[in-house]
Amino acid sequence: MNQDEFTQLITRKMKLVRTEMNYTQEKMATVLGISKKTLVQIEKERLTAGWTVSVCLCALFRHSDVLHSTLGGDPVEIMETIAHDRVIYRKERTMGGKVWWREIKKQGKYKLQQNIISQHYRILDEEEYRLYSTFQKEEAHACLDELSEQK
Repeated sequence: MNQDEFTQLITRKMKLVRTEMNYTQEKMATVLGISKKTLVQIEKERLTAGWTVSVCLCALFRHSDVLHSTLGGDPVEIMETIAHDRVIYRKERTMGGKVWWREIKKQGKYKLQQNIISQHYRILDEEEYRLYSTFQKEEAHACLDELSEQK
């Protein structure tokens, strides 16, 4: 997934997020820092939400069920991975991938998973802490090898 695909997906879900939060168009536009007219155009898919508006929506509505089901998990993790091409975490605890993840490979005390919706990869340790995320399969495997070789 790249920025364009992400913003198109967010554009299609913006009205559902607003409805889920029980916000008026006026309130949602104010929260996102855009005009009501722009929001209406986005909701009618006459305009695509830009990267900044999409990031804002995901950050401010991080716990939205609509966003979680659309993206296959935490929207902030996905947008960070897109923005930085990869993310090396300072040990962030996860739920272990019970819903949106499939295990690709287990190596030592680490496991490589792939999100079934966004298709990005992550590496967890044996305590389910996220250590790394990327959309690049080769990088994910290389990082898993590197982590497994460390003592």
